[in-house]
Amino acid sequence: MTSLTASHAADLVAALLFILSLAGLSQHRTSRAGVVYGIAGMALALVATVVVAAQSITAGAVALILLAMALGAMTGLWRARRVEMTQMPELIAVLHSFVGLAAVLVGWNSYLEVESHGTAQTRIGADLLGIHHAEVFIGIFIGAVTFTGSIVAFLKLSARIKSRPLMLPGKNALNIGALAAFVVLTVWFTISPNLPLTIAVTVLALALGWHLVASIGGGDMPVVVSMLNSYSGWAAAAAGFLLDNNLLIVTGALVGSSGAYLSYIMCKAMNRSFLSVIMGGFGIAAPSGHEEDHGEHREVRAAQAAEMLAQARSVIITPGYGMAVAQAQQPVAELTRQLRERGVAVRFGVHPVAGRLPGHMNVLLAEAKVSYDIVLEMDEINDDFADTSVVLVIGANDTVNPAATEDPGSPIAGMPVLRVWEAEQVIVFKRSMASGYAGVQNPLFFRENSSMLFGDAKQSVEEILHELSANNRRDAVPAARQATVVSH
Repeated sequence: MTSLTASHAADLVAALLFILSLAGLSQHRTSRAGVVYGIAGMALALVATVVVAAQSITAGAVALILLAMALGAMTGLWRARRVEMTQMPELIAVLHSFVGLAAVLVGWNSYLEVESHGTAQTRIGADLLGIHHAEVFIGIFIGAVTFTGSIVAFLKLSARIKSRPLMLPGKNALNIGALAAFVVLTVWFTISPNLPLTIAVTVLALALGWHLVASIGGGDMPVVVSMLNSYSGWAAAAAGFLLDNNLLIVTGALVGSSGAYLSYIMCKAMNRSFLSVIMGGFGIAAPSGHEEDHGEHREVRAAQAAEMLAQARSVIITPGYGMAVAQAQQPVAELTRQLRERGVAVRFGVHPVAGRLPGHMNVLLAEAKVSYDIVLEMDEINDDFADTSVVLVIGANDTVNPAATEDPGSPIAGMPVLRVWEAEQVIVFKRSMASGYAGVQNPLFFRENSSMLFGDAKQSVEEILHELSANNRRDAVPAARQATVVSH
């Protein structure tokens, strides 16, 4: 078997492993196996690529490739060990930017190696020349949009810039005009490739990527991360065409299509237009900035919250990003265990975009070994809030905001939310009365059946656990005395 045939076989096996990885990652129970399949597929692809490349390049070039792989592996391991779960969204955004930048560099390298030398026809062939021109241009465009869009997403997710949408005058016309300009430039470049056009499309795409994501508000950022994941996949596929790498084409198509499908599902879950989101909030009006006076809020202490929970017949916990920041999942799991031992029915209601990434809360709860059977999606549990004694809103904000259903002028109007306010009592765990990531005040905080428990979520839950334990000890003393009297 020749090395080239072996490489093709390795590419096929790696592609199958990537497909198995996606299948495994679709469920919590098989997610670990999915990760292993993905790692194995990538390792096999890297080895096959280096082996084939070693036969056509110098030993020094192979050494540089191996050095780059070693540096990348060490950097990845170091960052993966240090990153907090709450920092995963911005880390993913940065990784997407790398894929986009790589696609831009591959496109530029292909242009400099082929089109700019004036020997493209003899090196590629007249029949494929126009296709190659289009590949170069489209690859650079997709990669540059992904690069700057991912950078802006990182800055928003890490709170380095404001999460409110950027509303430039005529922003929709700017986006459509940029896309129209891209089409015109592509046709021009296909007919007559030259350096000024390559520079023009790069600058245009960088500006468009920045504006598309900057124009989307914080409430839609989970969809944006998924969308950028799709963009990075298509950028990788475009690079695969330029490099004549079938595995990169297949892998990019898998990532691009799965990311696009996930973005579509999330848009449906949030009652958002898929086209509107990917077009930088097309058709969404700027928020008025008017803040309504909702009245006074009520505060509750850990001891009072513990008493309410001890007397409850059913409890629903709705986690959010604040739980992740406080790393409160372990105490929350312990609280769940103790309440269930008391005979209280405890379940979790998870919004599709709770946190900053799809499945963010599910991962945290799985990490804390909360049973999958009591972790329910929004559609499965929303009708049960009206028959619930106490709801604990732990770090959630926009996903439990009644303004989404009651205020047509709200930036999150129309977004399905967890109807926690229908319960008998609601306890909201928050550090302050600040608005959520979407920058919208939450009327839930001022409802008559709502109470605010201020402070760090982990510390607050631990205080509630302490009070429940103290109550158990106090209840146990009279029972022991009564048993003593009966025995006499």
